[in-house]
Amino acid sequence: DFLLKTSLKWVTIEYNLKVGDYMSKYHKGPNLYVNHLVLKIIDIDRAIKFYTKIMGFSLLKKEDNMAVFSADGFNPIVTIIEPEDVVPKPARRTGLYHFAVLLPTRYDLGLFIKNIRDEWYPIIGGAYHGVSEAIYLEDPDGNGIEVYCDTEESKWDRRGSSINMVTEPLDYGDLIDLTGDDKWDKAPLKTKIGHIHLHVADLDEARKFYCDGLGFDLIMEAGNSAIFLSTGGYHHHIGLNSWQGKGAAPLPDNSVGMLYYDLVFPDEGKREEKLNKLMKLGYEVMKEEKDIFVKDPSSNLIRFVI
Repeated sequence: DFLLKTSLKWVTIEYNLKVGDYMSKYHKGPNLYVNHLVLKIIDIDRAIKFYTKIMGFSLLKKEDNMAVFSADGFNPIVTIIEPEDVVPKPARRTGLYHFAVLLPTRYDLGLFIKNIRDEWYPIIGGAYHGVSEAIYLEDPDGNGIEVYCDTEESKWDRRGSSINMVTEPLDYGDLIDLTGDDKWDKAPLKTKIGHIHLHVADLDEARKFYCDGLGFDLIMEAGNSAIFLSTGGYHHHIGLNSWQGKGAAPLPDNSVGMLYYDLVFPDEGKREEKLNKLMKLGYEVMKEEKDIFVKDPSSNLIRFVI
């Protein structure tokens, strides 16, 4: 029985890895996708402990009030900074709702859940979304995080150009059982940012920026309060909601929260095309040395990278 269970487990892991490799097509060109973000926090030592011990990232770089984390040991995935006179995040503002860490397999998600349990770290909840299985938590400063794995694409409920996503109970037990006696060590090398979900002040203005300006496809609407966007047919690279209230103000500069996120373009031509389109729509493009930034209508700052 032990040998049979072990064999079945590794067959399942190998299959899920192949699915994970296949699904990686959504996080490379010609798609637009998020691969890194910069967060403001209150206590850098406390945050380093969380992002290494709980999230399993490696510390790539540490300088004074800044730390850079990686999953593969080379490419930054999250950067944290501790601003001077930093203050907690005020309520009912635009900004980060959560960033979503995409794990390669269900096995990895099961290991992560075991680590959360063993470390007694609180979670907000978990869900099966049809397209994914996910749990939700916050870092010690209240920055929202989703950790998820995608389900097999053939099971996605595609309806023409849309994808129907659901919110149903997550089977924690099944995910944990898949891992046997294995323990979470660190985030897998193929871990990436799967998507980002933002609070916005006006959904119509946000849709104009992201869809008309950047060319994202509308995948799903959740009532009149949230939309999900992607390129290339993914379930979503960006989520937007107005749950903080229509007309919500942006965060103060020295507040905990997101400073900016990186949006990746396949080449210089595509980046220039989208920048020109945004400028024609009236949005300001800011250049700081080699970096190019644009704010969406809710003052969420985006760095355009290649």
